Amino acid sequence: MEKGTLYLVATPIGNLEDITFRALKVLQEVDIVLAEDTRKTLKLLNHFEISKKLISFYRHNEGVKIDYVLSLLNDGKNLAVVSDAGTPGISDPGEDLVKACIENEINIVPIPGSVAFIQGLICSGFDTTRFVFEGFLPMNKRGRKEKLLSLKDETRTIIFYEAPHKLRYTLDDLKEYFGGERRIVLARELTKIHEEFLRFSIDEAINYYETNDIKGEFVILVEGKKISSEKIISEESIESLMKKYLNSGLDKKDAMKQVAKDKGITKSEVYKKLLK
Repeated sequence: MEKGTLYLVATPIGNLEDITFRALKVLQEVDIVLAEDTRKTLKLLNHFEISKKLISFYRHNEGVKIDYVLSLLNDGKNLAVVSDAGTPGISDPGEDLVKACIENEINIVPIPGSVAFIQGLICSGFDTTRFVFEGFLPMNKRGRKEKLLSLKDETRTIIFYEAPHKLRYTLDDLKEYFGGERRIVLARELTKIHEEFLRFSIDEAINYYETNDIKGEFVILVEGKKISSEKIISEESIESLMKKYLNSGLDKKDAMKQVAKDKGITKSEVYKKLLK
């Protein structure tokens, strides 16, 4: 018997009009939908007049359900995985099931759609060419401290998810490890009626929420740490600096002079290091 296919179907993160034609087609055609919250998924399916068998599949039962799901796929059933909102496997159930399907040679098909952190990133005004997505920070203090320490000197844009009741606690932690002057964007209720992008320093964000209610789910975007040009030069090797100046058109003598100036050493020291 031919094995079934597992479809990872992205659903809207707020506005139902963001669902794709392909996602609707797949949801109509699969045998079963694995849903993070069957009540929420039922509302989505009912809105689009889709009737389908639903199986509960969320983070805390994923490990228990995987063998059962694999048995369905091995029996030729086609299954779709959906989270409450967004793309399955991104801070939502699906990652472990994908690994199990790969091990069992079951075909996996992505059905693209919205991802909350990407929508926040493209509207942040921060660097979108290099970024690091961290999802939700660890709950325990030790894990949280280790994670934030590891990100303290990160130069890429840093992205977190956060629930409203934990936001103030997280902002205080960000101030401790990144400093109050670091720029952040709080993207709130993305694609929903009350969508909002709040652009602050961390200190300003803390002050703002001393007098304003915290509502909605958040994507927190932290600007990467700035590196001064002096530090870049200090960390760049003499060889690479020499090559850069020669490529810019300087002759060897003038290039060595400029490297010596950048590094704060004599021209003869530059010459000796290049010989080595």
